[in-house]
Amino acid sequence: MRRLPLLLALCTALCGARPAFAQLPFYTDDPAVTPPRVLHFEFFNEFDGLHSSDFPDQRQNTANFKFQYGLPHGLELDLDFPYLSIYRAPGNPSAGGFGDTELGVKWNFHQPSVDSRVPGLAAALYVEFPTGSTRQQLGSGLTDYWMYLSAQEPLSAKSRVNLNFGYLFAGNTSTGVVGIRTARGHVFTGGLSFLHDFTSRWTLGTEVYWGVADRDVLGRTQLQFMGGGQYAIRSGWAFTFGLLGGKFEASPRIGAQIGFALDFPDVVKRRKHR
Repeated sequence: MRRLPLLLALCTALCGARPAFAQLPFYTDDPAVTPPRVLHFEFFNEFDGLHSSDFPDQRQNTANFKFQYGLPHGLELDLDFPYLSIYRAPGNPSAGGFGDTELGVKWNFHQPSVDSRVPGLAAALYVEFPTGSTRQQLGSGLTDYWMYLSAQEPLSAKSRVNLNFGYLFAGNTSTGVVGIRTARGHVFTGGLSFLHDFTSRWTLGTEVYWGVADRDVLGRTQLQFMGGGQYAIRSGWAFTFGLLGGKFEASPRIGAQIGFALDFPDVVKRRKHR
C-alpha cells in the first residue's frame, strides 16, 4: 500500500487526450467498450464497514486496478485485480495483499440510440483465477466463470438506464469478505442504474445491485444500493465517487468509494506519425 500514492501520481501525470467515459463508481456495467487501440485505466478505492455476522471481520478496504484495451469490431479486453486490506477485531490478525486476478472479453454488438427501439447491447465473459491467499480470506481458492448481458436505454440526450443480468457458471462473487461465497453451485447477478448528465462535466446517478445463489445452503443473498457519479476534470481524466450500503452479510453494511478513470491515446498511431 506504500506504493499506491506513487502509482496514483504517475497515472495522473500520464493522462491521455481522450475523454474518459467510465462506468465508475457503479457496479452495473454499460454496453460501451474502449475504442480500438486505446488503453483505458480505472482505479477505485472502496472502504466498507461489514455486518456483525462477518465477525471477527469488521472492515475491508479494496483498492482495485482495471486495464481495458479496445479491439476492432466492438471488442474489448479486460484485466483487473484488487489489493485488499481486511481489518479484524482485537486479538485477530488483520490481512493485506493482492486478491484474485480477473481476465475478460466484452463485445458491444449494438449501439444505443434515442431514436431506436432496440437498446444498446453488449455481452461479456470473465474468468477469475485464484491468485489471492485463501488462508487470509484474500482469495476464494476457486476459478470463477461469469457471463453477463448489459443493456442501455437512453431516456433523453442526457439521461439513460443501464440493466445487467449475469450468470456465474462456477465459483463465487466474493472479493475478500464482501460477496457471495459458494463452494459449488451457481449465482445469478443483476444491476440497475440510472444516470443523468447535469452538465458537460457532472454526471450523477443511483444504482441497485443484487446476487442470489441457486441453493441456499451454498451461498447468501447480496443486495446493495449506491448513489454517486463522476466529474470530468479535463479531457481524458474523470474523478468518481460514491456512497453505498447493503442488506445481508454478502453486501457491505455501509461504504464509500473514490476513484478515477483515464483514457490513453493510440500509442501505435502516434509512433507512426513520428
